[in-house]
Amino acid sequence: MKTIGFFTAMLALCLSSAILAAAPLTDSQKAKVQTALTQFQLLGSDPQVVDAVKAANSQPPAAYKGMTQDTWAALTLLSPEVKYFSQNDLAKYLKTKRTEIVTELFVSAADGTKVAFFAKTSNWSHKGKPKHDLPMAGKTWIGETEQDASTGKVQVQISFPVLDGQKAIGSIVIGLDLTKL
Repeated sequence: MKTIGFFTAMLALCLSSAILAAAPLTDSQKAKVQTALTQFQLLGSDPQVVDAVKAANSQPPAAYKGMTQDTWAALTLLSPEVKYFSQNDLAKYLKTKRTEIVTELFVSAADGTKVAFFAKTSNWSHKGKPKHDLPMAGKTWIGETEQDASTGKVQVQISFPVLDGQKAIGSIVIGLDLTKL
């Protein structure tokens, strides 16, 4: 009996997460997401962020030039390749900017590959996806509600450009926890 109760509870939890992930943002949530986007956009012109993205654009780490999505997907959270991006100077700096509503954050170079992140992302490159391509065109992006594959949280992602003056040189994607908005 206890086993059936456990599985029923787990099924209910999964279904409620799926329903919440599929629900559109309320007007109140939209306003809070827009406010968060406006506040976090300052990171896109932060000198430490800009310098790290410029460095990645001009000289990507040699060890990562041949990285593919398949190779990336096979890496564990403890692999040196993943630790490099979650423990580099930019990642450490960005962790000081984290608030309770942030579920994830990653910074990408112009080519969509990673510069820094809080935790391993699902994809090595986001080039070809609106979350990267729109910021590279100087625009912001707000995604749909989702249950994120890398964090397991029900969230909405926002993204915006990293700007060197007025030129987009990279992108920042931030996941916002819907339960905290």
